[in-house]
Amino acid sequence: MVKKIRLLLPMLLLMSILVQNGESVWLTLPRSGNKCVMEEIHNNVVVVGEYTVVIFEGLLRPNPTVSITVMSPSGNIIHHKENATHDEFAFTSTESGLYATCFLDDQPGEGGKLIVNIDWKMGAAAKDWDSIAKKEKIEGVELELRKLEGAVETIHGYLGYHKKREAEMRGVSETTNSRVAWYSISSLGICILASSAQLWYLTRFFRKKKLI
Repeated sequence: MVKKIRLLLPMLLLMSILVQNGESVWLTLPRSGNKCVMEEIHNNVVVVGEYTVVIFEGLLRPNPTVSITVMSPSGNIIHHKENATHDEFAFTSTESGLYATCFLDDQPGEGGKLIVNIDWKMGAAAKDWDSIAKKEKIEGVELELRKLEGAVETIHGYLGYHKKREAEMRGVSETTNSRVAWYSISSLGICILASSAQLWYLTRFFRKKKLI
């Protein structure tokens, strides 16, 4: 039993690293206009975001608030809220691409610039493992193995997504190379035809003038 646990320890350590599939971003909002952060997410991924107005520079405000809008790659609004200081959003991606989260200072003329912190969690890191453990009545090593399984599924999904993107880019590159090759051949053919026509015209002209 001890031997098995020792064998599982490296896997559990790896899982603890992989499951933390999230990132924290700090944004300083401009006095006018909004500021956005982009995140590339592939299809069918659970995403949880939490944002907080944590610091404001310059003159203090009693209630600094922001407006937030989360948009899909096609421009559909997934989440929108005004007058927020701290909140979270969650969604499951329905398409692959860049998802935008934009913040706007609700009162840009008052006080200093706002700084917003946003935490992204995706895939296995976005799951509520405490609820899953209670629902399925699992704990200890079994729970950690489930987390590891979720992390592996997330990584497998990202690998599949990037493999698909690579195939698409390779197809675009091959198509572009083919078009450039045909363009070069066409240009060369046109140059040869133009040179031949010019040579024929000059030969005919000089013969008429009895110069050759």
